[in-house]
Amino acid sequence: MSACAEQNGGSSASGKCDSKIAFFGARTGPNANLGINIYNGVKLAVDQYNAKHKDCKVTLESKDSQGDEKQAPGLAQQLVQDQKVVGVVGPAFSGESEAADGIFDQGGLPLISASATNPSLSQKGWKVFHRMLGNDNAQGPAAATYLKDTVKAKKVFVIDDTTAYGKGLSDVVKQSLGSVVAGSDTVQPKQTDFQATVAKVKSSKADAIFYGGYYAEAGPFVKQLRAANVKATFVSDDGVKDEGFVKGAGNAAAEGSVVTCPCIPGDEAKGTFFADYKKAFGKEPGTYGPEAFDSANVFLDGIAAGKTARKDMLSFIDSYDKDGVTKHIKFDKTGEIAKSEIVIWSYKVSGGEIVKDQEIKATS
Repeated sequence: MSACAEQNGGSSASGKCDSKIAFFGARTGPNANLGINIYNGVKLAVDQYNAKHKDCKVTLESKDSQGDEKQAPGLAQQLVQDQKVVGVVGPAFSGESEAADGIFDQGGLPLISASATNPSLSQKGWKVFHRMLGNDNAQGPAAATYLKDTVKAKKVFVIDDTTAYGKGLSDVVKQSLGSVVAGSDTVQPKQTDFQATVAKVKSSKADAIFYGGYYAEAGPFVKQLRAANVKATFVSDDGVKDEGFVKGAGNAAAEGSVVTCPCIPGDEAKGTFFADYKKAFGKEPGTYGPEAFDSANVFLDGIAAGKTARKDMLSFIDSYDKDGVTKHIKFDKTGEIAKSEIVIWSYKVSGGEIVKDQEIKATS
């Protein structure tokens, strides 16, 4: 980090040169891949900014939550106490967001989540909260529409992992499916034996399954499902949209599985993002990488404009109105992205890879 000549001088130049933005999410732990995708998107944005502002660079702070809501409050407090941190990309998951966002709000530290989709997060009255993608009130009905119209499912068995994210989304899906729901069950984070749930799915004679949760459990679950000769179409969510799902299930068992996501495919991003990401990290952008890049750039635009106090940065974000690589970025009064910019995509597992399928019209 390049330091300006003035220290604690109070000038906008000094503030800008000391500024930090933070990533908050899992970089280790069972669902780390999703957090790493986000971190990479943020890092790319910061590296590009610093290449253009060599005399006044921004530092990227990272807080690895492991996706654990019990760790989240302490990490949030650390960021709040560091006055040089003027923005947070995250938290990544809904459970840790519920645990940490109130602390960020008390500290006046603006945040933009590139991935946490539980609708309730924007309903807490947190002024610092912003979300770069559609929430589960859009994803849930879209997933239900896909199950009914594309899968042509007559009976759907719905499962959730009891997390704020998985349960919240599954509840919306069940409500949207109505009488098509043939049964439901829950599993637990870190669970490895799913035979009881597999038996319930089998006895329900459902022709499709919706699973609300993360890839760490979804992979082994699908592996056990197929081993029991259950052929029902498996449909899940953005928390499962990761190569870790295919690895956990095995290519054969995962084949044909579908995941929905309020995130765009990497190659649908505008400008040079796709090529830049591949050059920087040697692979295509993962889930939420483009949304994280956009989130970071909102903060970086603010810093470039001299908004280096948290209060000024918050006002800057609240009035932000500019194209990003994923969408036109404009937030409503609750911090949600403008409804006109919400997109839901389906992705399919084909040949051991998760590939884009189609855009599903958001129904809310």
